[in-house]
Amino acid sequence: MARKHKTKANGVAGASIVVVGAGVVGSLVARELTRYEGEVRIVEREPDVGWGVTKANSAIVHAGFHERPGTCSARFCVEGNAVFADVCRDLEVPFGRTGAYVLALAEGERAVLEELRGRGEELGVPGLALLDGGEVRKRLPDVNPEVVAALWAPSVGITEPWALAVAAAENAVANGAILHVGEEVTGLTVHGGRVRAVRTDQATYDVDAVVNAAGLAADRIAALAGITVPGLTPRRGEYLLLVDVPPSLREAVLFPVPTAHSKGILVVPTVDGGLLLGPTAADLPPTQREATETTVEGLAFALNGARRLVPDLPVGKVVKVFAGLRPEPADGDFWLGETDIRGFYQAAGMRSPGLTAAPAIARWLAGEIAADLGLAPRPSFSPLRLALPRAADLPPAEWNALIARDPRYGRIVCRCNRVTEGEIAAAIGRGARTVDGVKFRTRAGFGRCQGGTCTDRILALLARETGRDPEEVPVQGPGSALVVGRVR
Repeated sequence: MARKHKTKANGVAGASIVVVGAGVVGSLVARELTRYEGEVRIVEREPDVGWGVTKANSAIVHAGFHERPGTCSARFCVEGNAVFADVCRDLEVPFGRTGAYVLALAEGERAVLEELRGRGEELGVPGLALLDGGEVRKRLPDVNPEVVAALWAPSVGITEPWALAVAAAENAVANGAILHVGEEVTGLTVHGGRVRAVRTDQATYDVDAVVNAAGLAADRIAALAGITVPGLTPRRGEYLLLVDVPPSLREAVLFPVPTAHSKGILVVPTVDGGLLLGPTAADLPPTQREATETTVEGLAFALNGARRLVPDLPVGKVVKVFAGLRPEPADGDFWLGETDIRGFYQAAGMRSPGLTAAPAIARWLAGEIAADLGLAPRPSFSPLRLALPRAADLPPAEWNALIARDPRYGRIVCRCNRVTEGEIAAAIGRGARTVDGVKFRTRAGFGRCQGGTCTDRILALLARETGRDPEEVPVQGPGSALVVGRVR
């Protein structure tokens, strides 16, 4: 039987808000809402934070020149890019402003670069410049020698989307939010034109406001409130990940000239020194919202598209292929803000550049909700969150000092990324309960061997730290245990 949670107090201080979805958008919205008095809950159906759309995307902080002026995506992309470094600094999340080149490989594509520059300048994107082919080849010796021109955008950056989601959720919880993972919203109570309660498969929460940040499930959540939306198409993007590539391949993000359908196949450096090729853009039926398998055709298309930009890619360095799904709204723009149902707010339809826009959307939407509910600022709010220590990034003297305080930081578990037992134990202490939960928080298992030499030790540490048998420790959610019993 579902439990009934009553609002704790009347008036401004007792306002109760549920954020549906703990992806990067929902987690940042929840964090911003904790700037104000009231109760904030984050309800996420996946077993951990950032495991939906957030988990598998290109990790690019876009400049904004791809977006149409007058759209929500254009406004919040530019605003989000401007504050992204500050948010990542406060939350101690990796971020690098690499810049990007849009490469024209034929004379007929120059006009598109001119259009993109004009659009970007209209939106206030800083530093855009058109370069001729000779200058591009001088800057990027590995680029396709047929390049005739490029648009240079210095404000483009790269980050770790799942790390940002986890950090934002941790900061929200530190500021009083309540996080529910592995809990799915099954219904909404609407009465008198206002949302009154959120029902899940585990409880019912009385609410004054709901934020729909449910990713690919956002149209379903909107329908529960009686709101008709244009609909979401799951768009699958397939990727290849390379490691140990030359530094010259990791200097900047490389785009092709975009099409009406997508930004194209990209070559993207990752914050941990890898190289990402992709994504494809295959629209799937609405029923295939879990279809994250890769295909021979999709991976070949991604590889060939990347080779158009960099012909001599070291494909022998591919260590992983994967696919992610992103929501493509029928009207081509984000769904944001208030709706016809009072107290029900949208932060949905978050196609690319949703990651970039997320910090600006979160600040704006939280302000709108606070004004509507009359919420007072919370004097105790702190925007700062300390990241897990990453021993391999420390100078030797600091690493030795860390080992002296806790010997577990001297025991390497993941040899590829030099992740220690101390880091894994700290991640478990912060809420990791699965092998992938540890992986996304520490990078253990993200290296060259993709967990081949460390997964068993991570499993043992999870069992030890959480008091479970190894057979009870899942890779992801229920039913994904790695082992079924002892053989000796």
